[in-house]
Amino acid sequence: MNSSSSSSNSIQRDIDERTNLTGSNKFEMLLFRLGEMPGTGRSELYGINVFKVREIVAMPPVMAMAGAPEYVLGVVNLRGQVIPVIDLAAVVGCAPKTKHSIMLVTEYARTTQAFAVDSVEDIVRLDWNLILSADSSIAKGYVTSIARLDGDQPNTRLAQILDVESILQQAVPSEQVEVKSDSLGPTVRIHPGSMVLAVDDSFVARSMVGQALEALGLPYVMCNNGQEAWDKLEEMAHDCEDRGIPLRSKVAVVLTDLEMPVMDGFTLTRSIKQHPLMHGLPVLIHSSLTGEANENHVRRSGADAYVAKFQAEELANVIRSVLARHAVAVA
Repeated sequence: MNSSSSSSNSIQRDIDERTNLTGSNKFEMLLFRLGEMPGTGRSELYGINVFKVREIVAMPPVMAMAGAPEYVLGVVNLRGQVIPVIDLAAVVGCAPKTKHSIMLVTEYARTTQAFAVDSVEDIVRLDWNLILSADSSIAKGYVTSIARLDGDQPNTRLAQILDVESILQQAVPSEQVEVKSDSLGPTVRIHPGSMVLAVDDSFVARSMVGQALEALGLPYVMCNNGQEAWDKLEEMAHDCEDRGIPLRSKVAVVLTDLEMPVMDGFTLTRSIKQHPLMHGLPVLIHSSLTGEANENHVRRSGADAYVAKFQAEELANVIRSVLARHAVAVA
C-alpha cells in the first residue's frame, strides 16, 4: 500500500470514528481562545463542533472591503474561494493578544466563512449530557450552552459553545432569516388538535422556524433541546396510550436540530424511531451541519427528511412533502 492510500485510509477512519459518535450522544469539540475579557484579564475557552470546521490555517492577508459590516475584517482568497473573515473576538467583546493569527474555516448552512481566533487549544470528546443550556439573556444570545470539560468534577473547566447562527446573523446579516410568508406557498392544514414539535437550541433558528410554521398556518410547540422534546413526547405518548389514541393524532411531525445540549438530534431521532408508542411519527432534521458527507449521514440516521438551515422555502416544501407522505396533512 502506498503512502497516499495509507493517508487516505487514515483520514477515512477518522471520519468514520467521528461519524459513529453521533450514534452515542457524543461529539468532538474544538477548543479555542479569543483573548482577554474586559475587566477580568482572563482568556476564556470557547468551543465549536469539529464537524463544522473545514480547516485551521494561519491567517493569510485579508483584503478589507468597502462598506463591509462592522465585524467583518474583509475577505481572503483561500485556494480560489473568496470567503469573508469575521472578527469573532470583536463580536463577543474580547481583546485578542495575537492580532488575528489563526483562522477557522467553517461551513454553516451551505455557506463557507472564516473566524479569526487568538489561539487553538485542543479537541475534546464529550457526551452531550455534559453540555448545559446557557441563559441567552446573559450572553446576548451568542452562547447556546456551557460544556463541563472534566465531567461532574467540582472544579471542572468550562467552555462556552457559541451560537454561530446568531453570530453570523449579527456579523453578516442575511435576509434568509426574515421569512416572507408569500414566498412559502399556501398554508398547510393538519388534523385538528395536532401540532408540530420543533426543537432547536439557537435563538435565531427558533425564531426562523417559528416564523415559517406560522406562515404555513401550522400550530407548534417549541423546545430548546432534545431532552426537553423527548420528555414532552414521552408524556404525550403515555397520555395518548391511556386515552386509546395514537400519538400522531397530537404530533404531526417532529422538526429537530442536531447539535443541542443534554440530548442531540441524532439521539432524539433514534429514540423516537425505536419507541413502540411513537411508531410512524415522522422526524424532519433541520440543521446547519452541511456538506455532502454530513448530509448523507444525517439521512442515514433514521430521519424521514433533511433540510439545511436557513432555507425557508425548502423547509416549507419538505414539511409539505413529509406530512403528505405520512398522510398527516388534510386535503
